[in-house]
This record gives sequence, C-alpha cells and structure tokens, in this order.
Amino acid sequence: MRRQPLVPVLLILLALWDLRGELQLLSDHFTWVTLRAALVQHPLAVAVLLLAPSLWRRFR
Repeated sequence: MRRQPLVPVLLILLALWDLRGELQLLSDHFTWVTLRAALVQHPLAVAVLLLAPSLWRRFR
C-alpha cells in the first residue's frame, strides 16, 4: 500500500486554515456578500481548494 503524498494534503489543510474565519461566518449565516468576500480576500486558498483534485492526481 502506497503512502499518500504529503504536499497536496498540506496545501489543502493550509488553505482551510486560511479560510477558517470565512467558513465559520458562512456556516453561521450565509450571505452572497460573505462568499464573495472570501473569494476576493483569499484567492490563493480558494485556488488551492479548486485545484485540489488536480493536485491529488498529479502527486499520486
């Protein structure tokens, strides 16, 4: 059994850590403004989460 690569897992965890405040706001009270603010203020974290499947396939 192969070990899972550490790089994609680490990137995903760091992206979620960066978005933790916005995710909490979205889960408490969803608004489109909050969603847009999360996307605009954290573009790298959002990009990592959107590209996570590609990262996962690349490092396997």
